[in-house]
Amino acid sequence: MFIIQPHYHAVARTGQDYERMFQSGVVAVAEPAFWAGFDRTCAGTFLDYFRQIMEFEPRRAAEYGIRHFCWLAVNPKEADNLEIAREVLREMPNLLDRPTVLGIGETGLNKSTKNEIEIMEAHIDMAIRYDQLLLIHTPHLADKAKGTRIILDILANYKNELNPDKVWIDHVENHTVKAVRDAGYWFGFTLYPITKCSINRAVDMIEQYGSERLLMNSSADWGPSDPMLLQQCVFECTRRGHSRHEILEIFYNNPARYLGQCPKFDIKPIRIVESV
Repeated sequence: MFIIQPHYHAVARTGQDYERMFQSGVVAVAEPAFWAGFDRTCAGTFLDYFRQIMEFEPRRAAEYGIRHFCWLAVNPKEADNLEIAREVLREMPNLLDRPTVLGIGETGLNKSTKNEIEIMEAHIDMAIRYDQLLLIHTPHLADKAKGTRIILDILANYKNELNPDKVWIDHVENHTVKAVRDAGYWFGFTLYPITKCSINRAVDMIEQYGSERLLMNSSADWGPSDPMLLQQCVFECTRRGHSRHEILEIFYNNPARYLGQCPKFDIKPIRIVESV
């Protein structure tokens, strides 16, 4: 089974993780701009980090047979510092044409503060102006439902300018998936061993809401996480009787279709011809 991992924080992982993923069918990863585990102190540290995910990680992934792409943004966990965030945003347009940059993300909300909303709107404006894919982070835990409602309200203000096909709202769960799906955006289930979404809940939601416009990912960041959870979810789907065709659609063809809206992502969906 081939897999595309559309949300993967490689800077938090080892080369052995790349090796294990390649051995289990992963052909490509996409790395959204993330929080460093602590707040950065100046715009230059963001720009150096962007270099890491634009230049170093593609070379490291290639050593293990995996394509690496990335996104650029000021992550919502650091968006409250308006001075630094605005300076980074001024520099970002100069980097959007780099060969592995797929779009803008992950932006969104963490605590849903006024400053976070301002910076999220600036990212949306940039995505529209430069015709970029847009990846949006929804808050965790108790703030998720409230933050998701705010995000959907903000996006509604751009309905005449923003193509919903290019918007991916990630980390949705049981109590937010319907609103995001019904609004017409791509939505992501983020698999974690402790927080966010468990494998069983993810497959439950697939069976309840379907898999159209679904982007399954495991993030694999600094906290308790596992880059092999997609493979375990493939097993759970198989155990429950989902067909190989449906599994390929979820774990390979869906991300190929969404990310392929950016011409730099040249990995095409696989067409299955059913035997007669």
